Amino acid sequence: YSFVDAAWEADFSDNTSSPILLANPIASQMGVMRSSLIGGLVNTLTYNLKRRTDRVRIFEIGRCFHPTQDKNAIAGFHQPQRLAALCAGTALPVQWGEKSRPVDFYDIKADLEAMLPNRSLRFEKHAHPALHPGRSARVILDGQSIGILGELHPAQVQKYELGTPPVVFEIDLAPLTEHPLPNYQPVSRFPSVERDLALLVAQEQAVQPLLDALRQGASPLIRHIELFDLYQGKAIDENKKSLAFRVVMQDTAGTLADAVVDGAIQELLAIATQKFNAALRS
Repeated sequence: YSFVDAAWEADFSDNTSSPILLANPIASQMGVMRSSLIGGLVNTLTYNLKRRTDRVRIFEIGRCFHPTQDKNAIAGFHQPQRLAALCAGTALPVQWGEKSRPVDFYDIKADLEAMLPNRSLRFEKHAHPALHPGRSARVILDGQSIGILGELHPAQVQKYELGTPPVVFEIDLAPLTEHPLPNYQPVSRFPSVERDLALLVAQEQAVQPLLDALRQGASPLIRHIELFDLYQGKAIDENKKSLAFRVVMQDTAGTLADAVVDGAIQELLAIATQKFNAALRS
């Protein structure tokens, strides 16, 4: 149903001042129009947990409702279609090949990235009333905010007796229906070259701005730059952290010489040093 319990609006949208009230609700716990799909997912999770199903993967596609001054809106309400998903329990089924661990932020982040391959998808730290204040992010696609992602807020985990915190995302559905045509690039006959670049940065430095700057300033020979390691601890200043990036280079015209490869890495190091006060980790 699109009409939900008013408590869900307070718990998952912090919408206590302007919920959309129904004039004649069919039940007392279905008295407002939803502005988020997360409450319904949590309700489904609690239903399953009470029946001893503790590993849950669910999603919902549906409309949410927000008051608007847009004259083109139907009945004065913005009614976007949204996609929301929730994961709870262990990351993998019980098996001999992997140790059991709870699902986390990065598991559902990978699911979201798999849904939008070859798109400019970014994640920025963001506070949301439904999500853990230190484990949540805003989802940005092609420069536009399309939703949220993170671990459910501890207060709601306790209130709804969920045990292990589930992770969720909620995004606008429209971007998933857009499929830009790919641009053909010739496949190189020459081998690629990989280099690792480990940087020491301030503890509070966010990864995304650094990664964006490296990619934007990279030589045309650089095909990929990805973070593969974060280290904090022994041999590292307590106010610093180490970020290691894998840099993949390739040319369609010939095999890359060591001098060219070293020059491209030095360009990346200069960007990190000048813009983010980073240092090369020895």
